[in-house]
Amino acid sequence: MNVTETKLPGVLILEPKRFGDDRGFFSEVYNKATLARLGIDMEFVQDNHSLSRDVGTVRGLHYQSPPHAQDKLVRCGAGVVWDVAVDVRRGSPTYGQWVGVELSAANGLQLLIPKGFLHGFSTRAPNSELLYKCSDVYAPDCDGSVYFDDPDLGIDWGVAVEDAVLSDKDRTAQRFAEFDSPFTY
Repeated sequence: MNVTETKLPGVLILEPKRFGDDRGFFSEVYNKATLARLGIDMEFVQDNHSLSRDVGTVRGLHYQSPPHAQDKLVRCGAGVVWDVAVDVRRGSPTYGQWVGVELSAANGLQLLIPKGFLHGFSTRAPNSELLYKCSDVYAPDCDGSVYFDDPDLGIDWGVAVEDAVLSDKDRTAQRFAEFDSPFTY
C-alpha cells in the first residue's frame, strides 16, 4: 500500500497494490493490520455504497458531528468521481482549505478523510459508484451539510452550478459563513 500525504494533514491518498493478468486484477483494498503498520489506526464499523447515475451529480459537502463523527475511507468501484475534503477543525492552520482527488475504478485510489473534515464528490462518468468505510454509524441527529459551491470555499467541482444534479438537502445546505463547526483542531 502506497500512502501519499495531501496539503491537509490527516487526509491521505492510499494506493493499494494491484496484481493483474489477462483476466483483470486482484487488489486488497482494506487490511486493518497493514493500515496500522502505516500509522492509520481507525476502527471502521459501517460500509456505504452509493450509485450516481448522471454525470455532474454532486453529493456533499457532508459531515456528521460528535458524538457520532466519522472517519471515512473512500474509493470508487465504478466510473469516476472528483472527491473533496474540506478542513473544518476550528483552530486548524488549514481551516477552510480543501483538497480534491480523482478516484476511479481504473486508478484504484482511495481517500482517507478523518473526523473534522467535510466530504463531497462530483461524478465525472455515468453510473459512478462510491464505496466507503465509516468509523461510526449513521446518526440522523448528527447529520449536516454545507453548500457545495460556496464562494468562501472556492472548490472547483468540474461542473457548472446550474448543471449540478443535487438532492434537496444539498441544494438548501447552509453557507460556510453560517457554519458553526463542531470540530476543533
